Amino acid sequence: MTSDILLKYFPNLTLQQQEQFARLQELYTLWNSQINVISRKDIELLYERHVLHSLGIAKVMEFAPGTSVLDVGTGGGFPGVPLAILSPDVNFHLVDSIGKKIKVVNEVAMALGLTNVKGTHARAEDIKEKFDFVVSRAVTQLKDFYPWVKGKFSKTNNNKLPNGILYLKGGDLTQEIADAGLAVQQYHLKDYFEEEFFETKQVIYVKG
Repeated sequence: MTSDILLKYFPNLTLQQQEQFARLQELYTLWNSQINVISRKDIELLYERHVLHSLGIAKVMEFAPGTSVLDVGTGGGFPGVPLAILSPDVNFHLVDSIGKKIKVVNEVAMALGLTNVKGTHARAEDIKEKFDFVVSRAVTQLKDFYPWVKGKFSKTNNNKLPNGILYLKGGDLTQEIADAGLAVQQYHLKDYFEEEFFETKQVIYVKG
């Protein structure tokens, strides 16, 4: 599978964006051989299971220029790196508690010339800045995740949704949402993407 799948859902990508997305396969294959950030079986399905999955957030929320986004537990850069390619006028701060994963993030961002990405080796709780949105991909249960980022949101809203969390999750989330005790909006990615992989995938929105 190639980066062409992205054009199916994001037909307005510039030539530069297309080139940046196309390079992800080579870059992640290279770095994954040194530092395992993506499961070996998934590297061949990078564009569906990692890049397009990350861009599911963009189907739910098109960030306004100047928006600041914190990606918590980014691993090798998902969802932050694909979102940063798609939205060059949005600022992304990617954090992970594992330093070698942040090394991959910064190396990939540098190779692609992404000036809107900052990678930091830190726990979410240690980040003192305020952001418009927090994004993440299935790092932990929502009830455990929310306390990490509570209080990190800017008071000024400039997007169609009020500032908050956009969390990529999969499976039946009924119990997890009940346990969290939070008001959430659920966006099913099967409404946006037709591949079978997205059948049970969702973006969960929680107001900050």
